Amino acid sequence: MAEAEVKTESVGTVVVAGAANLAIAIAKLVAGLISGSAAMLSEAAHSVADTTTELLLYLALRRGARPADPRHPFGYGKESYVWAFLAALFTFVAGAGFAITHGVTTILVHEHTGNYLTAYVVLAISFAIESVSLARAVRQVRGESRRWRTTPRRYLRLTADTTVKAVFLEDSAALVGLLIAAAGLTLSHLTGDELYDGVASILIGVLLLVVAAILAHSNISLLVGRAVSERTHQQIEQELARLPTVDRIDTLMTMFLGPEDILVAAKVDFRDDATGAEIEAASDEAERRLNARFPEIAYVFLDPTRSRGAGSRARTTQDEPGRPVDQDA
Repeated sequence: MAEAEVKTESVGTVVVAGAANLAIAIAKLVAGLISGSAAMLSEAAHSVADTTTELLLYLALRRGARPADPRHPFGYGKESYVWAFLAALFTFVAGAGFAITHGVTTILVHEHTGNYLTAYVVLAISFAIESVSLARAVRQVRGESRRWRTTPRRYLRLTADTTVKAVFLEDSAALVGLLIAAAGLTLSHLTGDELYDGVASILIGVLLLVVAAILAHSNISLLVGRAVSERTHQQIEQELARLPTVDRIDTLMTMFLGPEDILVAAKVDFRDDATGAEIEAASDEAERRLNARFPEIAYVFLDPTRSRGAGSRARTTQDEPGRPVDQDA
């Protein structure tokens, strides 16, 4: 892959989510200040955190799509995970920290202006806007899952495109947070007890903690160097094993270099009578076949080798009875 390109659909999803969150954050802040609701102010902090997150995710897409250069021969794809990780940390510190702290303060102080109407209106409008943003993310997830021939749930769990995963989880959490805020606000309105409003604020903070932890774990895994799923691994192995001059695949290793770049490296035992020209032709054919089936595979390295010895420490892929196979991992 000579030059990486920004994934247009992911950029669109992030921009839509960011614009929606910015408008909602302003509306929630005004409503929170007018109503004095802790849950509403926590939701404003939630939306501010989400807006900042979208900015960081946009930066991740732009920075990660820079082309390879002599100092970074595999490109800058992994940098996108750094910015996405920082986005998760910001959600953890700013959004969750404010929501939990403000909720505890409300429970202890029990202050409220009693003006609820503005808060209800903003919650309803926010729910509608967040639904539109989530619908776009869901549409992209479904399209990508079809392209990878898997289920949307499995795609979300295994995808290396952490931007769309982040938008989907944050928009889903936003809708749940709005429902929690509405429940807390309504109970405080009906009972006159600010305890419910404070508890709702704390629950919103806990929800943000969960989302931040999931996204941080996913990005750390990709930064360390995560392999493709076991099923994709087996499909790559099968394509290589079908080459006419190949006897067996001793070792096959894969790694995500970025959301749209996969590296494949394999130790291949070619037939003893295969000539150098046949091995070269087989290597070219392997790259062609893998690129045709998985366009995300950017680099293919084959190492002609004899069958592995007993002391080999590399991950092997065949003739290993008892090795568990996780089709989803």
